[in-house]
Amino acid sequence: MPSTASDPLLLQLGSHRWLVPLLADLAAHKGARFVELVHRLGLPRDSLARTLDAAQAAGWVRRNPGHGHPLRPEYILTETGRAAAARAATIADAQRALGLAPGAATRWGLPLVAGIGAGHDRFNALSRLLAPATPRALSQGLSALGEHGLVRREVIDMRPPASRYDLTRRGRVLAKACL
Repeated sequence: MPSTASDPLLLQLGSHRWLVPLLADLAAHKGARFVELVHRLGLPRDSLARTLDAAQAAGWVRRNPGHGHPLRPEYILTETGRAAAARAATIADAQRALGLAPGAATRWGLPLVAGIGAGHDRFNALSRLLAPATPRALSQGLSALGEHGLVRREVIDMRPPASRYDLTRRGRVLAKACL
């Protein structure tokens, strides 16, 4: 029987498009300055600022009190941030191995992959699992995952017609990384 609760850490990691690549980068480089992050992640300054704010609000990232020397990082991971960053690095590695761009996942993409991997193969089951998500957001997330070749949709011939979702081989690789 599939789990009836969604993974809160995965929901938080999926809440911002660039959170997974940001945490993975901070873990790999033991912190970083703002400009280094802009260049390494290749994203606009305002997107990085919003993502850093979200990471700070979650308690995963903090400003380095010793910053000021050119070789000291401006942002570092907190103790709880290291655990989230380890999981983010695993997900980022899987995305890289699959040839997905770092910010390719929608907000609900990772939780959807994990939910389908856990056995929730119908739209309403996914909707109950990811309760705050709107049907439109789930539908767009499932479509995006299908375009990336991670999820396959099967239409069941019944009255009324129903859909069943399944992970492709590529999707199972990402689902395994999300666990």
